[in-house]
This record gives sequence, structure tokens and C-alpha cells, in this order.
Amino acid sequence: MQHWMELRTALMVARLGTVSAAAEALGVHRATVNRHVETLEGTFGAPLFHRHARGYALTDAGRDMLEVAGRADEMFADLEGRSRGKAGQLSGSLIVTALAGVAPILMPAIRDFQLAHPRIAMEFVAGAQLARLEYGEAHVAFRAGKKPDVPDYVVTLFRSVRFGLYASLDYIERAGFPEPDKLDRHRFVGSVGAARPLPYSDWMTANVPPEALALQTTDQQVQHSAVCEGLGLGFLPEHNARTRPDLVEVIAPGEAWSVALWVVTHVDLHRTTKVLAFLEHVRAQGTGG
Repeated sequence: MQHWMELRTALMVARLGTVSAAAEALGVHRATVNRHVETLEGTFGAPLFHRHARGYALTDAGRDMLEVAGRADEMFADLEGRSRGKAGQLSGSLIVTALAGVAPILMPAIRDFQLAHPRIAMEFVAGAQLARLEYGEAHVAFRAGKKPDVPDYVVTLFRSVRFGLYASLDYIERAGFPEPDKLDRHRFVGSVGAARPLPYSDWMTANVPPEALALQTTDQQVQHSAVCEGLGLGFLPEHNARTRPDLVEVIAPGEAWSVALWVVTHVDLHRTTKVLAFLEHVRAQGTGG
């Protein structure tokens, strides 16, 4: 492929953000990186990067380049992986992104996949933003809520995440067991600032006055910690609450308080060997609710 070396260099600059970091990763001199970028910009007739003191940022042309070069790089890596895979040796990197709160659901699949393919370097990127799969930011994304409708994304249902209302033993010892018909006597931990309504938002609005809120938070992990520390009653994912013997179920999880968890891949990478292998392990773990 013409200019493949230059494309790989520009791809590394785009991913790492600086010429020096790209040069170190590729094992070449900074001048070589600059020359490769300038060659591509001359070929395309447009700048690929905005140069600034903190590094390089992509232009519109650069984002187009990154999308194409990233997929091409992944295809070459898959070709190498297929060759090794014939001997049972899948290799390379696999980047998975999801909310930190769903990690307990995903770790069994990640563990089984890594044990089956130890030459694969796994990376788990925790965050709320849906990674730009077309730019190679991740191979597989897990997202909760409404089904993502981004063009060229392959989206399938993984499982549902159910929420229940819980209290800590410490809270119960201090305030008594929260009877479902007498919850107005108790304190709560709530959510605030969510990008979209949470499955229990309507219940909280109807049943918990503002003065009953001991704490509100924008983060589910903080909410989990607050409930465990006895600040008040709070809604937690069932899979997280099960791991804490000091939590007591006040109202059982149900479908009304559930949210769909989707597995997302890019159409060009969906059928690469390592992604397919990982998805097999994901499907084996995706039967729970």
C-alpha cells in the first residue's frame, strides 16, 4: 500500500498526541515522524493536524485519515492474528470500554478470554462516553440505557442490569429496618445530574422529598459507597449489592427498575478474529438479568 509507513506514523501521532511520543513508540527519530506527516499532508493537499504547544490535534482531514488508517491498521493486525490463531495464538491488543460500575459483570468474560488467549493485551477503559470505535479508540464498547444508533455500529443486547433499594446494616442498627410502607421516616442517597433518567428516577421523585436526601451524587460508585457507609437508603445495581454482605435488600430488584446493557462494535471490526473470540465469551456470560 502506497504511503503505508507514513499513515502508520500519522496514526501514532493522532493516538499519542505528540511527535516525540510517536517517535519513541515507533523507534524512529522525531525528524522521521515530521517528514512522514508532511509527506501525507502534501499528498492529501490539506493539513492533518493543528500544531500547538501541548501537542497535535486532528483537523477534519486528519479525522478522516484516522478513521481509514485505524481500520486498515486493525485489519493488518487481524491478518497477523489469524496466522497466529491457526496455532491457537491470537495476539495484539483488545480495548474494551464501559462504565466502571458494570466491571463486575464483564470481568468473568474478560478473565476467561484472557486465559484462553494470553498473548492478547487487554485494556479496560472506564468512562461514560461512547468511544469512537471508527477511530480505533476501542474494539468493543458496553453501554447502558437507550440502544446506540450510530451508523456503522453493530449493537446487540448483552443483558439487563436491575436495581433494588438497599440499606446497610449500620444504617438499620441506627434507624431501624425500613419497612416498605414507612419509608417516609428514613434518609436516602440519590442521584443528580444524570445525562438521562435512571430507571428508579420516577420512584424517587414520587416517594422521596428533598429534605429526606442525606446526599446526592453524579456518580454511581459514590452512591454505592454512601449507601454502604450508612448515609441512607439507595438504589444500587443488583450485581454490586450481592457482593456486600453488609447490605440488606429493602425492595427487591425488578424489571421496572432495570436498564439494558448493550455490546457495541464497529461493522469493519466486528468480524475480526479477536473481536469474534471475545464476543463468544461475552455471550456465554450474558444470560443473567
